[in-house]
Amino acid sequence: MTLLVRDEADIISEHLDYHLGAGVNLVIATDHRSQDGTTEILQSYERSGVLRLIRNEDRFSNQSAWQTHMARLAVSEHGADWVINSDADEFWWPRGPSLQAVLGAVPPMYGVVQGLVRNFVPALNGGAGFAERMTVRLASHAPINDPATPFRPVVKVAHRGHLEVRMGQGGGHQVLGVPGSLLRAWQPIEVLHFPLRSREQCSQKYERTWTGWERNLRGDLARAKQSSEKGKGDAMWDRLALDEAALERGLAEGSLAADTRLRDVFRALHDDGPLEHVPPRRAELDAHALEAVVFEEAEVVRLQRWVDDLGQLAVGLEAAPSIRAHGLLRR
Repeated sequence: MTLLVRDEADIISEHLDYHLGAGVNLVIATDHRSQDGTTEILQSYERSGVLRLIRNEDRFSNQSAWQTHMARLAVSEHGADWVINSDADEFWWPRGPSLQAVLGAVPPMYGVVQGLVRNFVPALNGGAGFAERMTVRLASHAPINDPATPFRPVVKVAHRGHLEVRMGQGGGHQVLGVPGSLLRAWQPIEVLHFPLRSREQCSQKYERTWTGWERNLRGDLARAKQSSEKGKGDAMWDRLALDEAALERGLAEGSLAADTRLRDVFRALHDDGPLEHVPPRRAELDAHALEAVVFEEAEVVRLQRWVDDLGQLAVGLEAAPSIRAHGLLRR
């Protein structure tokens, strides 16, 4: 597993413990200027021999280049047959006994597999750890068209180890240069995603992202930055966190779904029990299939928005006096 982190002390130990128990042999982690104790936690796992730590002090994040470097290291120096490109707030849940088992079942003709991201919603009830508090996730029945939401339907990818791999922009949503096809007919993994876990973490997450990335046009970041500049640093949390009444309404209406899988895993680990992945029931399989369709529809929406943006850019270029004067664009 490759891991790019910055100030994730509230979740990084749980992330590592879970994946090392789920079948990951080694974690290669790039720590980008953490100051909250994340570095020291990573160093403790490095001393145990299960993690290789890279420290990067660059001002701005270069996500795809750093992930590409780690993915190639996984092959060249550690002999990885599969590489999972993760963030600290993601928990890769195999739809089978373990990550090794489901990836080992992928036919050789396929080099890349997808994991559907299941977004867990922030809850106002506090006190316990995130896995105890956050047991409700979004149940998408239609594409979310708002580009300023952090809960867009997306997938993450795992790939066979290859020395020429290149990671696309956006944190492991796309991979290039790997022989073999993308497996579309089956998603062997779900990605349980916990992006917003507390008021303080939410505010710090957005601030360090817009200050750590040289360029980012993603809508929720722009919205959070605008709110912060107006003195409303908690605006995103206040907009997105749900109280008990809202959670109950969402569960009753079907827009939210109860999901205690990660909570139950950590309870078992706390009691020194085994890490078990329970096979999904029929209702869960149906819900996953529906959300996979929603993701495909959302991809069409995003593609249309991209085409529209290109069209507007072309119109603007045609109207530019310097362009028209030199005849660089002809009808």
